[in-house]
Amino acid sequence: QVQLVESGGDVVQAGGSLRLSCTASARPYSSHVMGWFRQAPGKEREFVAALRWGGGRTYYADSVKGRFSISRDSAMNTVYLEMNNLKFEDSAVYYCGRGSEPGSANIWGQGTQVTVSS
Repeated sequence: QVQLVESGGDVVQAGGSLRLSCTASARPYSSHVMGWFRQAPGKEREFVAALRWGGGRTYYADSVKGRFSISRDSAMNTVYLEMNNLKFEDSAVYYCGRGSEPGSANIWGQGTQVTVSS
């Protein structure tokens, strides 16, 4: 069973930046989609961004377009989430997921906490 390990969560002031990393224990197939999701207390887990491993096409939630960027290092089986101009409402546990379509995943990492302070 492939494992996903996230890192990079931290406490940051509003307007600041963070980069999250997610490394897979096995190379994703070209058909796989690697995604980032987040869950704030009392809320449902929501889609943030995704990248199709084959071809590199990217997808974003409207709430993060223009501020967040997803990218990958294929040699390291790693996907990144660069988060800029962070807002208080971006505070959440961020999860990396692997699936077959943007917005869904069937393998999850353990999550990494992002806290944006005002």
